[in-house]
Amino acid sequence: MKNISTWSDVPDFDSDEAENAFWTEHSLNPRLINDSVHSPDSRESTTITLRFDPRMLSRIKRIARSRFLNYQSMMKQWLAERMEEEMRRSGDND
Repeated sequence: MKNISTWSDVPDFDSDEAENAFWTEHSLNPRLINDSVHSPDSRESTTITLRFDPRMLSRIKRIARSRFLNYQSMMKQWLAERMEEEMRRSGDND
């Protein structure tokens, strides 16, 4: 199994099957993974579980990789941005 040590070694995939075939023969270097994980600030966080269609999750992960982000951090950013938008619309400043 080939160890991937830089994000530039991960190609753009044309399909889920191509991505699956690539990851069957490759793995990410743990250091690369750790360097990509967002370090939360000192505030406490709560773990939740969300269920996604596998194809949707694959697409989310692909977008995150293209932006050199951890997919969970990217999703939290998306949710925070949307929450701010909703709060501006409703005039809620809490």
